[in-house]
Amino acid sequence: MLRALTAFFDQAFGSGGEAGGVSREHQLRLATAVLLIEVARADFAEDDIEIDVVAELLESHLGMSGEEIVGLVDEAQRHADHSASLQSFTRHLHEELDVDEKLKIIEMLWRVALADQTLDKHEDHLIRKVAGLMYISHSDLIRIRNRVRNQATDRSH
Repeated sequence: MLRALTAFFDQAFGSGGEAGGVSREHQLRLATAVLLIEVARADFAEDDIEIDVVAELLESHLGMSGEEIVGLVDEAQRHADHSASLQSFTRHLHEELDVDEKLKIIEMLWRVALADQTLDKHEDHLIRKVAGLMYISHSDLIRIRNRVRNQATDRSH
């Protein structure tokens, strides 16, 4: 169901078009992974559960293998360590993805933030900032957050 990002990558970049030695597909995956890592770190406590959720999301939404995930998460963590701004990552996603694909990324961000059953104000702020940079409406942002929160609550009971 949520494999639209993978389908998008395969359709748009299936030929493996390279840009500076790095495929556009990889750039989109990396930008997504960096944002997920940043949300996991936003509350100043990079919990194992949040990193596990990042890996699960990359596997399920982007169709990546365990080996690919480990490499991508390591690369994303390095980029997150040295990046002063999220704007380059969000700009790339905004320019390359359609609205539905951007909404899927916002959903993944909420899933990471709510993985520990607590929404920290820094996580909330970061996701709102990312949504703004990707031109996601406030109503879509809140609708997705509430849906993810309700699903997380249902699983915990």
